[in-house]
Order: sequence, then C-alpha cells, then structure tokens
Amino acid sequence: MRFTPQFLDEIRARLPVSQVVARKVSLKKAGREWKGLSPFKQERTPSFFVNDQKGFYHCFATGSHGDIFKFVMETEGLTFAETVERLAGEAGLQMPKAEPRTREAREQADIYGRLIALTEAAAQFFETQLAGPGGEEARRYLDKRGLRRETIARFRLGYAPNSRNELKEALATQGFTAEEMALSGMLISGSDIPVAYDRFRHRVMFPIADAKGRTIAFGGRALEAGVPAKYLNSPETPLFHKGSILFNAHRARPIAHDKARVIAVEGYMDVIALAEAGFGECVAPLGTALTEDQIQLLWRMSPEPILCFDGDSAGRKAAFRAVDTALPHLKPGFTVRFAFLPDGLDPDDLVRTRGPDAFETVLGRHVRPLFDVLMEKEEQAESGTFTPDERAALETRLKTLVARIGDPTVKAHYESELKQTLWERSRREVRALTGAGGRRTNATIGRRRDNTRPDWRQRERARQERPRLPRGLEPPVASHELVARAEPVSQREALLVRTLVNHPWLILDEAESIADLTFAEPGLARLRDAVLSAVMDENLLDRETLASHLSSLGLAPALALVERAITHRGDKFAEPEADRAAVETGWHNAVALQRKEQLRRDLTVAEQAWHEEGSEDAFARICELQSLLNRTDGMEPATEGSMG
Repeated sequence: MRFTPQFLDEIRARLPVSQVVARKVSLKKAGREWKGLSPFKQERTPSFFVNDQKGFYHCFATGSHGDIFKFVMETEGLTFAETVERLAGEAGLQMPKAEPRTREAREQADIYGRLIALTEAAAQFFETQLAGPGGEEARRYLDKRGLRRETIARFRLGYAPNSRNELKEALATQGFTAEEMALSGMLISGSDIPVAYDRFRHRVMFPIADAKGRTIAFGGRALEAGVPAKYLNSPETPLFHKGSILFNAHRARPIAHDKARVIAVEGYMDVIALAEAGFGECVAPLGTALTEDQIQLLWRMSPEPILCFDGDSAGRKAAFRAVDTALPHLKPGFTVRFAFLPDGLDPDDLVRTRGPDAFETVLGRHVRPLFDVLMEKEEQAESGTFTPDERAALETRLKTLVARIGDPTVKAHYESELKQTLWERSRREVRALTGAGGRRTNATIGRRRDNTRPDWRQRERARQERPRLPRGLEPPVASHELVARAEPVSQREALLVRTLVNHPWLILDEAESIADLTFAEPGLARLRDAVLSAVMDENLLDRETLASHLSSLGLAPALALVERAITHRGDKFAEPEADRAAVETGWHNAVALQRKEQLRRDLTVAEQAWHEEGSEDAFARICELQSLLNRTDGMEPATEGSMG
C-alpha cells in the first residue's frame, strides 16, 4: 500500500522522535537534544542523540540516522507498512483505505473481514469454555504441563467441548452462517455430509495468529487417547496457509530483534514452555517440515536463525530435511544453524527438568553450522570403510548438493570449504591406514596392485565395532534421494539389485563380491546393503519373505523404482523363474560389466586427483587402474538383452 507524503508528515507531527525512541532507549535531556546509549551497539558512554525539532535521531557509534519510521523498522524488525500502521495507531490516525478496484476484489475483502471476525469469535468461545465447568479436564492437562495462568492467558489457550455443534450454535447466534464457518475451517462439511459439524472436539486449543496478531486458525491437542490425530490443525483457508505461517511469530519478532536471535522448535508446547522460561524469541512450524516460506520468515527476524531439534532419529531426519530446504536459498549473511537437544529430550522437558540454563547451554555451546550438518547427513550413508569408490560417492553427493546453492558467492565458499574438508578427511584416513608416516609402504602398494581386498566380513566387523548411536537413532535404510530421482537410474545397477531380491540364495555363495560392488547411485547401494544384511543376519532366503522384510524397512518405493528402471525383460536370469545355472552365468557377466564401469569412474577420479595434487600416490593409482582396465579389454563377457 502506498501512503501519501501528507499522511506520513501528519504522523511525524503528532509523534515526537523522543517519544517513539524512549520505548527502547533511556533518554536524558542535553540542551535542545536528548541523549542515551546506542540501541544498535553495546557502549558505556552515550553516543545516541535525538532532536525533536529536526525530527531525526543520530547514532555516532554506528552512523545510523533517520526518522521515527526508520527507528521502528530497525529496532523492531517491522516492514514499512507495518511501521506506518503501528505509528498511525499511536498518533490516533485512521489508516487510509485502499479501495478494491473490482467488485470481486471488494467481495473478497468483505469475506476476509468476516472470516477474521469469525475466528476471533471462536477464540473467545474456546477461552470461555476452558474457564467453565466443561473445561476441567483441559485445565488439569495444562496444570500437568506446568503452565502458569498468565501464560495460558497470554497465549489465549482454550478448550473445544466434546460436542458436534456447540461452537456452530454459538457462532450462529453472532450472525455467522454455516458457509462462513466451513470456509474458515471451523466446521467439517461436504456433499456427503448431511449436517456440518464442529471440526475441533474435546481438545486443548492453540490459536494461530498472523503477523498482526489476529487469530486466523487453530491447532487442537486431543485429550482422549486413541483418536486418529493427536494434534489437529485448521485446514487451508483464505486466511490460513500452513506453510507460510510460524506459530508465535507476532510475539517473537520484537523479542528476536532485541536479542538478535530467533529459535525455531518443533511444537506448540515447546514454544509456550520456552516462552515461560524466558525464551520469548521461539517459534514453530505447524506440524510439518520447515518450508521455504517459513525460512524466509525466520530470516526477517534474524539472519542466522537457530533450528532446534530433538536429539532422536526423528529430530535428525527433520534437521536433514531442513538442510535440503534451506540450501538453495542461502545468501551472504543469511544461513541457518542447528541445535540438537541431549538425551532425546524435547525443549519442554529440558527446561522443566534441568532449568533454563540447560537450554541456554545448548544454544551457546552446541549450535552447529549448516555445513557441518550437511556433512553429517551425507556421511551417514557411508559404510565406514575407506575405499576410493566410497570416498568418490560421498564427494559426488556433496558436490551435487552444494551445486544447488543459488547465490554464486555463497556457493563458491561452500565449494572451497568442501574441498578443504574432504582433503583433510582423506589425509586422516590415509594416516589411519598407513601409520604415522603418512605414506603407503611397498607392501601396501603391492596389495593394491594385486587387487587384493580385505574380506567383507572383517570390514563389517570393523564397522560394528565403531561407536554407534543407541538403537532407534540409526539413519533409515530407505533413500529418499533414490525414490525422488527425476532422472532414470542405471539399468545395469537396477538389474543387479533385482537379481539379488529375486534370488537371495546368491548371497550365500557370492557374499564377498556382492559386498564389494560399487554403485553410482547411493540409494541402490543402501538397498543392496539391506538385502545383504537380511540374508546374512536374518537368514531370509525366501523371495516373498525378503520382499516383505524390505517393505517393512520403508524400501517398497525404492523396490518399485528398481522395477521401473528395467524397461525390458531381455535379461531373463534376473526373473524369479530363472534356473540356477542361468542366474549364476548372468550374474557374473553383469558383475564384470559393472566392475569395468567402476574402474573407468575410479580412473577419472584418480586423474583429477593427479591434476590437483601431483602426488606419487595419485600417479600410482592411475597406473594401477589403467593396468586393470587393460586386462579387461578384449575380455568382454557375453550379455543378454540390454544388460550393458
């Protein structure tokens, strides 16, 4: 909305700068001016001056200079339009109305106003119900959660009675129609529902407000066990778009601006408990993963918001999804940081059992930058061994993710940090393999040239001996990257996995070679690992039982994608009905082709390392790989169909 100069001048005339500034700064008279400590910088000697006659403030510590509008925008984080509205109200002026240009626009504005009034009436109804005789169980629940009365009142918590029509009747007495109630999300209606009924029943109610603090939707926490949804939100409405709103944002914004910090947690009760403990700068998404719009909202409050997650596996998954969401939108000075809570506690539990200082410690000592969490996310896909192909797979995944960053400057710095991190990681691994000297011995090089690799069972035992997360906190086997791929996966790699699923007895004879296979697609490698583990650990040799087991691990979509990747059935050895001899012959041919392709990929990586480092080890690796490739030339295995 555009404001006329006359309207803005009228606000300036009615509000002295000192009156507006005094809300944030303790001012003392100094001749014709006022002075105080800068609100923009920590200082002991006043360097901040206000001149009402000239209508401006000036900070000598930072150079900031402006009028009342700029001061409110800089100290409270409001937009210009929000600032004008705020100061106009203080000045006792009516905001100019922007007349909609079309009849449809005017009707839409009228509907919007009616829905705002309706949701406000619903909020008042729920508050009244909580305080009444019917709200006793809800009050006991809130008492059990340790909430004080003033906190309940500040967040306007309420109770939806266990009735199908009590709210509907209350709103009807205030002149709202059933159509308006349904449009606001307060009723459930439809062509197959004879009589519309209240959406929220027997629930503690959490009002959800827009940036101006107006109630636009609700979240409800069930008081009865066994209901389909423990937490229920309003549906999408003309007022409410779940992915574009943060719970408590209107209260948190001025506090976040003062503290130069905003914290995003996972739920309503976390926000409320933390606010009660002195962390009023907390917000939460509304029951879903953090969206791009919500990250932009966080950046309006602080350039480096802290995303706080529970320390369990679900919290890690949510953090990794947030990495994927934020990465493309990073820009100079704007990023996200991560805090993981200890011992699987949520913020509510932490502040109640260990006090606010425990949460402040998490925010102070244990906050991690996005880059570190990105590395953790991708390293969880590794087996823990140090083979070149596994290092190459990790590097490829990381480079692909970093390439998604839109800002070229930020992307360049991430690429530089990634290169340095991978280089240091590689040096540590080499030292671990070769000893303190950091160089391979002749015996080590000889083993590499003989292509002798450690037994896969030894590698598995080594991996099992590494420090591991408690049971239930391991990363999931399923690969969202594989299922979400837009481009097709390699047909040969898909064929290898399909053969193992249809003929799991192969693993008993070929376990070592199967464990040693490399895949360009990390998701297929994880699927192979799941099959290998199921057969060797669970002894699942029946095809149907194995498929059911993989589905229980969340791998059914990945299995379906493997099936779709094989566009024709020329390779009959992979089919369930193939005989043992055909399976063995076809498998060995496919493995030989796969290994040759991997040798080519390894050679490309080695040549790149030689160009970048020029080391003896890199050159030896090139010679080794080239020799292995030369041996395979002219020895191409017979293939069927499209296997190659």
